[in-house]
Amino acid sequence: MKHESLAEIRQVADIFSLGRDVPRLSHRERLERWAAVLDQHEGQVVPLVRIEDYAPRERDNLRGDKTPLSVAFSDPILRADGLLSDRLGDAVGFFGLGHAEAHRLLCDCHYRGTMTAPKVAARLRAIARGGIMQRIWDWTTRRVAAG
Repeated sequence: MKHESLAEIRQVADIFSLGRDVPRLSHRERLERWAAVLDQHEGQVVPLVRIEDYAPRERDNLRGDKTPLSVAFSDPILRADGLLSDRLGDAVGFFGLGHAEAHRLLCDCHYRGTMTAPKVAARLRAIARGGIMQRIWDWTTRRVAAG
């Protein structure tokens, strides 16, 4: 790892301070910020593979380049607000997602080769709104999980 001074970094990057008095983002603002970052993302996004096949500890450590998680972690505002990494477990905690929501949002079995940043952003906005369809989905997944 190459260490550079702040002056050296300023030559190649836009650096800004959020200051100490910046209020933390709400749950909904975090999700909407992630959606907005995905909308601005011009590259490919790829899903995580077979999330449901991993034990909880392994699942929490899942990450990948070009995933919606790495796009979120590239945003300085989300990092400044407390997003610790692009690992699934950190994102689930930071964005307040349930594991079923994270699975629906990020797993390859829900896209089958069709994941795009706008599709993920739309799903994030639906979660943020917490509309009737989201409540039905949450209720259904809880019932299925309960057996």
